[in-house]
Amino acid sequence: MAATSEHVPPGRRAVRVDGGLLLFRVGGVPVLLAPSWWIGSLIVVVLYAPLVERLLPGARVGTSWALAAAFAVLLGLSVLAHELGHCVVALRLGIPVRRLRLFLLGGLSEMTRTPRKPSHEGVVAAAGPIVSVLLAGFCGLLLFAVPPGGAAWLLVAQCAVANLAVGVFNLLPGLPLDGGRMLRAGLWALTGTRARGTKAAVVGGWIVAGALMVWALWGMAAGSDDRWLRLGVCVVTAWFVVAGAGSEMAAEGRRSWPEDLQPAQLIRPVLQLPAESPVGDALAASAGRGVVLVRADGVAAGLLDEHAAQRLAAESPNAPAELAAEPIRAETVLLSSEPGEEIAERVRETPAWQFLVVDEEGRPSGVLRREDLRAAMTGWRPA
Repeated sequence: MAATSEHVPPGRRAVRVDGGLLLFRVGGVPVLLAPSWWIGSLIVVVLYAPLVERLLPGARVGTSWALAAAFAVLLGLSVLAHELGHCVVALRLGIPVRRLRLFLLGGLSEMTRTPRKPSHEGVVAAAGPIVSVLLAGFCGLLLFAVPPGGAAWLLVAQCAVANLAVGVFNLLPGLPLDGGRMLRAGLWALTGTRARGTKAAVVGGWIVAGALMVWALWGMAAGSDDRWLRLGVCVVTAWFVVAGAGSEMAAEGRRSWPEDLQPAQLIRPVLQLPAESPVGDALAASAGRGVVLVRADGVAAGLLDEHAAQRLAAESPNAPAELAAEPIRAETVLLSSEPGEEIAERVRETPAWQFLVVDEEGRPSGVLRREDLRAAMTGWRPA
């Protein structure tokens, strides 16, 4: 599947959506520029402009500020290319991507579900750094074609440095960086447990954040030329890494399936009733069970929605139960053989309160309710 981009047509006003300014779409995925990106770029410009004056002796103040602004834009484009690598690979693997956002000194491809296999997580994570390193190499080669010492040479060098920095930094083995995701994928493949990989990669994230602060303070103590730029970037990045690592740990806690809990323990028995049954009778039969309403032609009309059935029975208890049916959609059907973690994730992703569970031959074997799963995931204690 080739990734295509759909730009906002010329002459139209910029479109703002939830999360920032819509730049364009890639394979149907919106690419957004968050308001914080402007703040991060302003910080880079202010801190980088004095450094340009040292790199280009005799450069005017306007030139220094223009090159600093160009570096901020190139850094944003480098992050964009990096995230597009993640996005395109995820889409090729069939992993839906909600949106791609550029924000304060960083970016994020927001996938709507976690990869099902460690190999998928590893490949998606590696795609971004690969793109960044390739772009850095291209710009490095381009330096040989540009006269050295001038503004154009510095601009190309900036692009090479920006992409190399984005690629190498993201290879560090700590969440939420790509290196942390690759570490998690490796440990997941070795141990068979994603949670163990997450814990190790979160610790790696804390170490990375600490190393960033040490490097920044070292630059301040040594009086390096880029000490203020280094301090600003490291403080913001360390905060991002710590916050991201915490979010990953919390998300893993919500996703983890208790070892002693079997999905079958949460599945309620299912009863099949004619769709034309009186809603009052169907409601009475649903106590502690799920009810599949079947039409005369053998096609399922849906699952009985107890709340809708109660309202309907209060007004007309002999009305057909089909009027209180919740349609059965592909995303609300679970296989009884699915692993618990995948069932939990499917339920989280789907806006429904009950799910039909079927066996390998497609026959209804039970109903799983969201409230039962939530209660089990938050307070399960083995018998």
